[in-house]
Amino acid sequence: MLDEYQLEKRAIYHLWTFVSSKLIATAGSQIYAFAVSLYILHLTGSSMSFAINILCNVLPRTLVAPFAGAIIDRYPRKLIAITAQTITTIAIGGVLLYSVTLGLSLLAIYMTSCILSITSMFASNAFTSSLTGLIDETRIQKASSLNQIAVSIAQIASPAIGGILFGLVSMSVFLTIYLIASLIAVILDSTMNFTLFEKERDKQEKKESVFKSLKEGLNYVRLQPLLMAIISISLIVNFIFTAFNVGFPFIVNTKLHMPSVQFGIVEGAFAVGTLLLSIYLSFGKEFKQPLSVSKMGIFTLGLLVIAAAVPMLIPFTSLSVFIYYFVLMFIFGAVNILVNIPIMVLMQKKIANEYKGRVFTILETFAMGMMPVGTLLFGVLYDYVPAQWVLIVAGCMLIVSVLVLARPSIIEKAKEPKSTSSIPKQKATSV
Repeated sequence: MLDEYQLEKRAIYHLWTFVSSKLIATAGSQIYAFAVSLYILHLTGSSMSFAINILCNVLPRTLVAPFAGAIIDRYPRKLIAITAQTITTIAIGGVLLYSVTLGLSLLAIYMTSCILSITSMFASNAFTSSLTGLIDETRIQKASSLNQIAVSIAQIASPAIGGILFGLVSMSVFLTIYLIASLIAVILDSTMNFTLFEKERDKQEKKESVFKSLKEGLNYVRLQPLLMAIISISLIVNFIFTAFNVGFPFIVNTKLHMPSVQFGIVEGAFAVGTLLLSIYLSFGKEFKQPLSVSKMGIFTLGLLVIAAAVPMLIPFTSLSVFIYYFVLMFIFGAVNILVNIPIMVLMQKKIANEYKGRVFTILETFAMGMMPVGTLLFGVLYDYVPAQWVLIVAGCMLIVSVLVLARPSIIEKAKEPKSTSSIPKQKATSV
C-alpha cells in the first residue's frame, strides 16, 4: 500500500507521462495524416477520393465502438491500450514495408486507415476511461486541459512539418516518423498503473457477457438526460460539420491552389487557437452550465463555416486568402475547445467508473454515426455543386440545428446537479 506522499508522486508521474505519450503519438499521427491528405488530393484531384479516406477513418470505429466499450470495461484497460498502440505500430510498419517494396497505393492507404481507425478508438477510449484510475480527482480538469494542450502542440507543429517536408521527401519518411512515435508511446504507456486511484468496487471483475454488458451501458445512457442531450446534439452537428471537414482541404488545395507550406501553417492555426484557450481553461474555473457554453460554441462554428465561403465569393489575393484562413482556423480552434472540454470534465466526474468505457464509446458511436453518410454526401456534392454554396447551406443548417436541439427546455433538463457524485450505477439496470 502506497502512502500519501508516494501516491502524490505517482499521480504527478502519471499526469506528465500521459501527456508526453499523447503528445508524441499525436504528433506522429498528425504528420502522417497531413501528408496522406495532400498525397491523395495531389494524386487524384478529387474530393471523393479524399472523402473515402475520411470514411475509412470513421466507419470502422463507428461500427466497432459499442462492443469496444463493453470490452474496455470488462478487461484490463492498460492491456487494451498497449495492445491497440502495438497493433498501430505493426500496421504502420507493414504499410512502410509495402511502400518501399511495391509503392504506396490508394488501396493500401484506405486499408491502413481502417486499421488505425479501430486501434486508435480502443487506445483513446481505454485511456479516457482510465483517467480517474491514473490520477486523483483533483487533477482531472488539469489532466484534460494538459492533454488538450499536448494535442494542440502536436497539431501546431505537425502540419508545419508536413507542409515543409511534403514534396521534398517520400511518403516512406512520414511513415517512419509515425512508426517511431508509436513505438515510444507504447513504451511510455507500459510504465503507468491504470488502477492506482480506482476504488475497490471499480476493480470487481465483470461476469456478464459482452452483449449484456453493452445492454447495461445503453440503459445507463438512456436514463440520463445529460447524456441523451449530448447524443442528440452530437449526432446532427457532426453530420453537418463533415461539410467543412471534407470541403476545407479540397477548397484550399484544388480550388484556391494554396501552397502546401501555407496550408500546413493554416492547419496549425487551428491548434494554436486550441492551445491558447486550453491553457486559459487549465487555470480557470469550471463552467457552471457546460451545455449552454457548448451551444454558443456550436452556433459560432456555424457562422465560421459560412465565413469559410467568403474567399470564393469575393476576389482575394493569394496572401489575403492565406491570412483570412489563418485567422479563421485560429478562431475555429478556440471555439472548438469551448464545445468540448467543459462537457468532457463534467462527464468524467458524473459517470460511474465501471460504465465509462461503454458510455464513452456509445457517445462516440452516436456522435459519429452520421459522419460516414455526411462524408459520402458532401464528397459527391463538392464534385458537382459550387463549394461556397455547400458551405453556406451547411453553416445555416448547423445554426438552426443547435438552436432546436439545445433549446432552453433541453438545457434545463440536462443541468448538472449540485452534487458532484457520480450518477448512481443502479439506474443502469432499470428497465
